[in-house]
Amino acid sequence: MIKTVNLHKKYGNFTALQSLNLEIGSGEIYALLGQNGAGKSTTINILLGLIKASSGDAYINHISVTDQPQEIKKNLAYIPETVLLYPNLTGLENLDFFSKIAGFSYSKDALHDFLMRTGLQASAHDKALGGYSKGMRQKVGIAIALAKDAKVLLLDEPTSGLDPIATAEFTEIVRQLGQQGRTVLMATHDIFNAVSVATNIGIMKQGQLVQNLPSKAFTADELQELYFKTI
Repeated sequence: MIKTVNLHKKYGNFTALQSLNLEIGSGEIYALLGQNGAGKSTTINILLGLIKASSGDAYINHISVTDQPQEIKKNLAYIPETVLLYPNLTGLENLDFFSKIAGFSYSKDALHDFLMRTGLQASAHDKALGGYSKGMRQKVGIAIALAKDAKVLLLDEPTSGLDPIATAEFTEIVRQLGQQGRTVLMATHDIFNAVSVATNIGIMKQGQLVQNLPSKAFTADELQELYFKTI
């Protein structure tokens, strides 16, 4: 579902990404670890079609990001560190609006069902998003991904700023997405969450993927030790 082939990105003399080769299949949850500037966000932005690679290519569901940047958006949903939705609209209204932009129209009951599937309490559906916590906004973002039937979800620092309960809830939602056959790539600093939810873990350093590991091979403490040795 996600494939990069010798992906390279330079900004002048600075190499942000170097020869990235990565394959992530259906139902896999891939956690990309690395310090700020390691190349995680550059990778996600290329997959989203927001920036162009200097060389190489990336594919979403076998579709070239370079050749068909608009077509790949039909398969993608992006949830950034801060989910950008309309604070004056309710959770339900945000979901309805963004679903229609993606070409989908749902009944009110169906919209409520999408929100309930993310664990957002029913009492919040008709409240303005401006009063939501970060975790609640993320749930609306995931509901939008479900409503547009996105096969691939790209998450950027999804647990940053979440309390332990919200982190646990988010982890369970992501795990369910994988069980549904959706592919998840998340850039994160959260080693313990990565071990908990990911099927595979990559570690990036200075634009290169220097480790590519099955998450079951490590405990969180062992991964943390390897991470510090790597970076």
